[in-house]
Amino acid sequence: MNPEPQQSTADDAARQPVITPDQAQWVAQVFDACSDAIAEVIHGKRRVIELVFASVLAGGHVLLEDVPGTGKTALARALAQVIHGTSTRIQFTPDLLPSDVTGISVYDQRAGLFEFHAGPVFANVVLADEINRASPKTQSALLEVMEEGRVTVDGTSHDVPTPFLVIATQNPVEQAGTYRLPEAQLDRFMIKTSVGYPDEAAMMRILQGARGRSEPLEPIASTNVIEQAQRFAATTHVGSLVADYAVRLVEATRRASEVRLGASVRGALALVRLSSAWAAAHGRHYVTPDDIRDLAVPVLAHRLILEPEAEFDGVTAEQIVGQVLMDVEVPQENGGA
Repeated sequence: MNPEPQQSTADDAARQPVITPDQAQWVAQVFDACSDAIAEVIHGKRRVIELVFASVLAGGHVLLEDVPGTGKTALARALAQVIHGTSTRIQFTPDLLPSDVTGISVYDQRAGLFEFHAGPVFANVVLADEINRASPKTQSALLEVMEEGRVTVDGTSHDVPTPFLVIATQNPVEQAGTYRLPEAQLDRFMIKTSVGYPDEAAMMRILQGARGRSEPLEPIASTNVIEQAQRFAATTHVGSLVADYAVRLVEATRRASEVRLGASVRGALALVRLSSAWAAAHGRHYVTPDDIRDLAVPVLAHRLILEPEAEFDGVTAEQIVGQVLMDVEVPQENGGA
């Protein structure tokens, strides 16, 4: 796939600080082609596929809270294949060490110096399976790389490949022997969602296609193309009223009586970044209030800390964000530049 437009000169970039309609259409073509390919493996889950791929375009990370056997590993592997990137899977266990994730420096006696051996985090798509089974110390090994795209070992920084995406999973049912993810870790995931069980029609397609070993997906777009799409998506126009709407939603989560700690500044930034990528992925060069509304729950809900009384009463963060969306007035603007 090679629909990439020609690079603009520095003068052109100065005159065109935001994505053009043609560039937005190109991003949408890349987005649709890659999503279609992944949908050949993950049946009946188009919404989840699009959310995950939009997170790639926005440079974010994904937390999947789901029961075993719903296709989380297959989703990560398929994503890496369509962007012609590398993928790794880390099975988090209580005895996993931070160096098992990031890598370690080993002394080379012949050369007389330490040589860095990269860990499994050095890949384009990293599946952190059952992340809540590892100790907080090991979980924290992902904090720097998720935020800054690099790992520091023995005082030396090592950059991970780009694009870079962490897909972490946790089991919401089996909690024995698990460690709750700290708020600082949760806040670094752009979205939290779940794959869930397929419907009956999708289940039939899965069973019919399970007779033989599935072949790897053909690459649809190179990592260079994805990086260009990320740069375009980052320049999607966000009108002042749309940005103000995002701010009012975040502030409303902080004022909710059931909430002890509302969405952070990082949450507001993530909402705007993902909305920008979402708009470009759908062929628009501007963000609309509907983009903000469509993404508010997966972006904001996991960042809320509820009051103990609210949790005891069965109130969920998703319900609170849904109520906020109903209470906060929507700006009467289409988001156009």
